[in-house]
Amino acid sequence: MSTLFDKLGGQQGIEQLVDDFYKRVMADSTLNHFFAHTDMDKQRRHQAAFFSLIFDGPKQYTGRQMEVTHTGMNLQEPHFEAIVKHFRESLALGGASSDDINAAVDRVATLKGSILNK
Repeated sequence: MSTLFDKLGGQQGIEQLVDDFYKRVMADSTLNHFFAHTDMDKQRRHQAAFFSLIFDGPKQYTGRQMEVTHTGMNLQEPHFEAIVKHFRESLALGGASSDDINAAVDRVATLKGSILNK
């Protein structure tokens, strides 16, 4: 049985997803200020490794826990919803099926409390 990682195109598919996702995020004035002082190449690598981990691909993520990473950012529900919207659009652009999009969003949604520090 294929993993979600495989269904989303493996490493190359995840990297393309992350690139498109951050293009959308950086074009969104409600979100881009969170990345004003971020090394975006490093951020993309971390995000691709994290998606690989949560989508049952190779375990390459060595970053911090979500609670630690997002502490002090004051992320709110509308920020999370905007991220999910951009994530869905990036998945769709990459050719993911609606089932795979929903499965990927469900995986991210399980981290909502940690991301919003709630």
